[in-house]
Amino acid sequence: MTVDDSIDTAFQREVRVAARALARAGLVHAYGHCSVRIGHDWFLVCTAKPMALIVPNDNGTIVAIDEPLPAGVLGEVRIHQAIYRSRPDVSGIARTTPGDLMTLSAARCTPRRRHGFGAYFPESIPLWDDVRLARTDERARGIAETIGAGNVVVMRGNGAVVAAASLKEAVVLSRYLEDAARVELQLRMAGLATEACVLTEAEATERAVRGGGIIERMWEYMTSGDPESV
Repeated sequence: MTVDDSIDTAFQREVRVAARALARAGLVHAYGHCSVRIGHDWFLVCTAKPMALIVPNDNGTIVAIDEPLPAGVLGEVRIHQAIYRSRPDVSGIARTTPGDLMTLSAARCTPRRRHGFGAYFPESIPLWDDVRLARTDERARGIAETIGAGNVVVMRGNGAVVAAASLKEAVVLSRYLEDAARVELQLRMAGLATEACVLTEAEATERAVRGGGIIERMWEYMTSGDPESV
């Protein structure tokens, strides 16, 4: 695929900044990846290395949504292909491995909507109940079907995938998701995880606002100090 140099440079920078933001927030370690859609048929995924170690000249790889993965691209990038293929509204994806969410998911649990950040997710966050890496097209399709029309799927003992209208939003929602897992885990440990502290649909709808720079402010916070942040 040929992309205008100025557009390509902007996408490459956004993916690098997003990758380092996820690492800086502790949402990934040696594993994880993120991508941004480029047009209808392509997306750009970060380079296949630990995201904290991605430097300004580490360009990602342009991947076709409906073709085999290029050489050097991580096998689980099939998940991105499957989601972009089935969800034209999605333009950014983050595949993360956050600690508290991993703990919950190992017990086949997902966070419930109990605080403000949790309001951005479904009341029943779907669980992909398979600990194997999604390195086959069949598993990738299964994960895309599990996320459905939502914005997240938790993978048992294996992290999560967040899909959003932009890569910035996917990064921010990934942080919200881990915070929801933290609250869920701490409430369960304290014996306080009752139905009474689950947000109602009306409460969640009113709280999950995106106006007023909500997403932008968290993105600014998460990318503060990055060598390529703008």
